[in-house]
Amino acid sequence: MKDALFQPMRLGKASLKNRIVMPPMTRSRATQPGNIANDMMATYYAQRADAGLIVAEGTQISEMGQGYAWTPGIYTQEQIAGWKKVTDAVHAKGGVIYAQLWHVGRVTHPANIGGQQPISSSALKAENVKVFIDDGNSAPGFVDVVEPREMTKDDIRHVIGEYRQAALNAIEAGFDGIELHAANGYLVNQFIDSEANNRTDEYGGSIENRLRFLGEVVEAMTNAIGAERVGVRLAPFTSLNGTVDKSPVETYTAAAALLNKLNVVYLHIAEVDWDDAPETPPAFKQAIREAYKGTIIYAGRYNAENGAKAIAEGIADMIGFGRPFIANPDLPSRIMNDYPLAPHDPETLFGGAEKGLLDYPEYQTR
Repeated sequence: MKDALFQPMRLGKASLKNRIVMPPMTRSRATQPGNIANDMMATYYAQRADAGLIVAEGTQISEMGQGYAWTPGIYTQEQIAGWKKVTDAVHAKGGVIYAQLWHVGRVTHPANIGGQQPISSSALKAENVKVFIDDGNSAPGFVDVVEPREMTKDDIRHVIGEYRQAALNAIEAGFDGIELHAANGYLVNQFIDSEANNRTDEYGGSIENRLRFLGEVVEAMTNAIGAERVGVRLAPFTSLNGTVDKSPVETYTAAAALLNKLNVVYLHIAEVDWDDAPETPPAFKQAIREAYKGTIIYAGRYNAENGAKAIAEGIADMIGFGRPFIANPDLPSRIMNDYPLAPHDPETLFGGAEKGLLDYPEYQTR
């Protein structure tokens, strides 16, 4: 059954050696000041280049788009040059790598965005949400987010332009394509989900209106770099960072149909993966498959067996394995050969240096 994970495929113009995806995972190790991708990150991703596709960690498109300390950006020449080291290292190992373009919207604190007030679809604070800051005055740590201001039409146009430029910057940095982060309660998600958006203009209210920002961002990026290099990540049933939709099946089936019309190269569905989370309804997965005709990636509670089954049944084309990739740089080989998986150390997930990033070995056969 696991053979389904190892069938090669095409993604846009790229040839993928398998259907195993390393999905985006924040590791908070960008060089400071400047939030610049570095040699350590290049080694980390190159170690994992046997994935069919790597989607690099969330990368802010502007200073205002940053939610957490020490995450990388892609809006300065220094940041582009830093990412070029990463993409060169991955390509040298025969890998394919996409950038995940990220604007957090309201999920931040003034300390992370130059003292400014965060922006969002609406002036609604994300309740019970904390972000990590390093303001240089006190010890780095978690603080509550603050109330954002509602974006004006000019703000919306400006941010769409930032997404477009970030897509161009990603291609300049050597990425094979980009993934729009429209999931997990960040800015695009704050427009999509009904409970985070109380606008009364053409960007709020109906499902069509709440999907308008998503569509305009995607269109700007596909016009800039080609639809065959643009994927989108959605999280239909999550309540992460305070975004909830009152009718997620209807909303996200419509989103899939919109992305089909815009001809994006893939749709990446992040399923809720905490232990007692509800399963994504099978009927919803079927509806997504019918609404969107391109490559579909699912990530969440997958192992080799149920991931291969999802591909064999035609629900998914590729499967993302997040946490297993942290401690198992050779994950495709381990899956192929039934080698045991190493556990990751939760203490070294965010921040720090090489420990917990580069020091997980490949499996040694005796």
